[in-house]
Amino acid sequence: MVKAFAKQGRALQAKGRPLDDGALAEVEALLAGMPKSRDLLIEMLHAVQDRFGALHARHLKALAEWLRLSEAEIFEVASFYHHFDIVKEGEAAPAPLTIRVCDSVSCMMAGGEALRARLAGLVDPARVRVVAAPCIGACAEAPAALVGRRLVGRADAGTLAALADGPVPEPLRPAYEDFAAARTNGRYAQLEACLSGRIGRDQAIATLSDAGLRGLGGAGFPAGRKWAVVRSQPGPRLMTINGDEGEPGTFKDRLLLEATPHALLEGALIAAWAVEAEAIYLYMRDEYPAVLAILAAEIAALAASGLPGLVPIHLRRGAGAYICGEESAMIESLEGKRGLPRHRPPFIAERGLFGRPTLNHNVETLAWVPEILARGAEWFAGQGVRGAKGLRRFSVSGRVREPGMRLMPAGSTALELIEACGGMEEGHVFRGYLPGGASGGMLPARLGDLPLDFGRLDEVGCFVGSHAVIIFSDRDHPKAIARNLLAFFTHESCGQCTPCRLGTEKMTALLDQPSPDRALIADLDQVMRDGSICGLGQAAPNPVRSLLRFFPEALS
Repeated sequence: MVKAFAKQGRALQAKGRPLDDGALAEVEALLAGMPKSRDLLIEMLHAVQDRFGALHARHLKALAEWLRLSEAEIFEVASFYHHFDIVKEGEAAPAPLTIRVCDSVSCMMAGGEALRARLAGLVDPARVRVVAAPCIGACAEAPAALVGRRLVGRADAGTLAALADGPVPEPLRPAYEDFAAARTNGRYAQLEACLSGRIGRDQAIATLSDAGLRGLGGAGFPAGRKWAVVRSQPGPRLMTINGDEGEPGTFKDRLLLEATPHALLEGALIAAWAVEAEAIYLYMRDEYPAVLAILAAEIAALAASGLPGLVPIHLRRGAGAYICGEESAMIESLEGKRGLPRHRPPFIAERGLFGRPTLNHNVETLAWVPEILARGAEWFAGQGVRGAKGLRRFSVSGRVREPGMRLMPAGSTALELIEACGGMEEGHVFRGYLPGGASGGMLPARLGDLPLDFGRLDEVGCFVGSHAVIIFSDRDHPKAIARNLLAFFTHESCGQCTPCRLGTEKMTALLDQPSPDRALIADLDQVMRDGSICGLGQAAPNPVRSLLRFFPEALS
């Protein structure tokens, strides 16, 4: 019997993937000095793919051995994220260079699909892979593409092909305010005031509350109230920054960080001081390579500056998953897992990153903190119009002459944003707009005078979210726009809950019918809103709901 068990054990061992000693040596050398910590798994996967061009099976096996994790656990994390290329035994590796051509709404209207088709005919497929990609945060420069790690806006096929024909392009860092310039310009004065006791924690929280600062990543939760809630929880506490700006039409955080990264860093350090967080984890989307390089350099400069009272800031790189814009999914990703949203309660303010009470904010929210503390609550609150409070960075793209980020009063209208962008594109007539990116629904031009602020669009079934406004014209088809948005949600669903995973597919199939069944769409809409775990599945039907309500003529 002993011999039989031994024989069976050898048979089972033979079926497993053998460890490649050479691959293990490569992984050990590559990751030398990096802690063998489970939460760094995604960082390790990036390091392996950056070095070897893909995640080969031999390296995944070696990484599992090095971390003392199962291969299945490594594989399920790597396969969850769009930017990881897994190469199994016997499979060919992908081309050395990948060009991701954006296919989201603004780029679709600017001819992104045709660009991708032309480019595919110009490059050598053995060297260059051309793929469609969800929004890459360059909507004002549509059509846009990522050539390796370089963002290229207003792209044409010839330029992209020529760029791909040379050495692998590196990210281009724009001129920006570095640490030395930030100090010269007075940054970190408010942090010093907080640390010295000239501004107290309760005072800072009250100032943000009186100013009306809200979360500007989409949810709009009052910032001061959030700080108070997290501070009331037992320590130790942590803080996270959600830089996964993946909502189609949104690019304001990228432009902010490419110009003034220390506005964010000072605001983050003040927030961490206010809630007594022991460390900050900054989660930045992989589609922003220049921002990642800037932040790495400036966080290092800040740490070496000798400023007192600094808490550690850990920069983490996403891997191409829109769902990680949801705060609990982002926390799962920060812990080195698949970005699956958590069931709530508990909320992350109670039990967040590594099980600790966690304060989470997006980039723009934190960037306002030092200025509000310096200029006062009344200053910020008084900037809004039509009953709204504060200023907003609107991402405006689509059929306007001069798309881009516009700093405008909260409560501004689509018509005012169009005017601020130089009017409609030549030959185009305003037909409608998306007030809040892919999730916020669609509105017709006749409602272009509605104030764009949290809660102000509820009556028309829409919301402003991250203040991503996409303008479309009489030359664009609302049904095609809705179809594009549904395809995005289908692609980005994490698959955890059935109403979202299958609902997005079914909604797309219903919309594709010559005469969509309105009653069935409405029923599916309600099921998705009631049954989905997070906001992705709950908001995914919004474009179709708006289409049925405001653009019924587009269905025929």
